[in-house]
Amino acid sequence: MAFVRKVRTASGAVAVQVVRKHRGRHEIIAHVGSAHTDVELGILLERARNLLRGDQGMLELDVPSPVEQIADVADWRTGQLSVSPPTAGREVAGPGRTVRTTARLLYDVLASVYDRLGFDVLDDAVFKDLVIARIVEPTSKIDALRVLDDLGADTVSYKTIQRHLAQILTGDYRDRIAHRCFEYAAATGGLGLLLFDVTTLYFEAEKEDDLRKVGYSKERRVDPQIVVGLLVDRTGFPLEIGCFEGNKAETHTLIPIVRQFQTRHGIDGVEMVIAADAGMLSASNLTALDEAGLKFIVGSRVTKAPGDLTSHFHWHGDVFTDGQIIDTVTPRHARSVVNTVKRRAEPVWDPVRHPTSWRAIWQYTRKRAVRDNQTLNAQEARAKAVVDGTKKAKVTRFVKTTTAGQQLDDAALGRARSLVGL
Repeated sequence: MAFVRKVRTASGAVAVQVVRKHRGRHEIIAHVGSAHTDVELGILLERARNLLRGDQGMLELDVPSPVEQIADVADWRTGQLSVSPPTAGREVAGPGRTVRTTARLLYDVLASVYDRLGFDVLDDAVFKDLVIARIVEPTSKIDALRVLDDLGADTVSYKTIQRHLAQILTGDYRDRIAHRCFEYAAATGGLGLLLFDVTTLYFEAEKEDDLRKVGYSKERRVDPQIVVGLLVDRTGFPLEIGCFEGNKAETHTLIPIVRQFQTRHGIDGVEMVIAADAGMLSASNLTALDEAGLKFIVGSRVTKAPGDLTSHFHWHGDVFTDGQIIDTVTPRHARSVVNTVKRRAEPVWDPVRHPTSWRAIWQYTRKRAVRDNQTLNAQEARAKAVVDGTKKAKVTRFVKTTTAGQQLDDAALGRARSLVGL
């Protein structure tokens, strides 16, 4: 485990170090620097924390950091700790012994955030403890008692937990918490931009039921699962959640969640932008969002590039500069044609002049092109191996079957290479 350490030097300065404990000994990972003033100490400590954190994400709890001072660091040269002298007439306590250790500070911090968000309106201490335990260590309800004990919280019986969980439905907890989330997001980040995505949760159950059904799984699981959709604000703060059958298509989850969110808070007609990935891209979804008066940013698929960039490829070829952006249009339906090589300039989307198309923004980056090329090279090598017979034939990209046998699909490979980086 690594941590930041402050130690006195022979000159009286305070050295700031990043240290780890390994096999009972402290090893210095990095010596950040030595501070002679409180300002220098604050700068070095912030630099050390950034070095310790690295690329890891950090849970933003809005807890103020204590002000560090050089005078608070023990000075080994004097042989005394820098603590205040005992009050006159009061006895000094003798050396103590450790009876028990808990992570009570962590519990208190999470509890204060819970209350600051307004969730204390539920007035349910058991539910609050279960939420904190789930954040610290996602585990079963009965094992949450162990987590709470480690946090130094007062624990209850398992039957008490079950009784309080039954109150979630009768007490309308979900709606009350959703209103507090809405108020917090409206007061802090705003509701102008909302982000949506889905995930699947599988169950180790033998049979399906009305909700848990076998459906599409990126891990190719055949276990019953459910689909969970989550709507958040621009900072990732949750606003609305929905649960669907395991065989529900992702494209059929976006509109129900958005409408549920609007209805719950009575904000029909409020201008919002919904952002989602390509999994939500469907003509019915975009039409429904448009009819609801909502703007949207939805990821497109690279396979649409040849149609969207027809005129660009015709006049400029498939050579791009790093960071280049092409603002054009894309047809709403496959039968529509909105891009033509007769005009050199890209068409500028206008809802009145282009009623059968949407605005499409394409970007090229060199970093993405390098990654795409690596993928294509691996797929090409596999396709050649299948054609040569050195690998077992499966559904392999860039392999076409003709009367003469299997061949490398050079045309498809060429089209794919022209789209790398987009």
